[in-house]
Amino acid sequence: MKVVFLLIELVTGIGLVVSILLLSAKGEGLGGIGGQASLFNTHRDMESGLRRVTLILAIIFMVSAGILGVFY
Repeated sequence: MKVVFLLIELVTGIGLVVSILLLSAKGEGLGGIGGQASLFNTHRDMESGLRRVTLILAIIFMVSAGILGVFY
């Protein structure tokens, strides 16, 4: 069970780093590389989608870190 939580932690940690890097500060950020910004209809759709993904990944990361910290 510990291995499962460690894998969840690893995958969500990498996904969290990538999603944070894709968020734009005030410009396009790394989301403009390779035309990824054109995957969505508008810039606002891309930002809201990436923010939602980042939030979900952060919650999963924190829950798995808490479980690993308390039980293992």
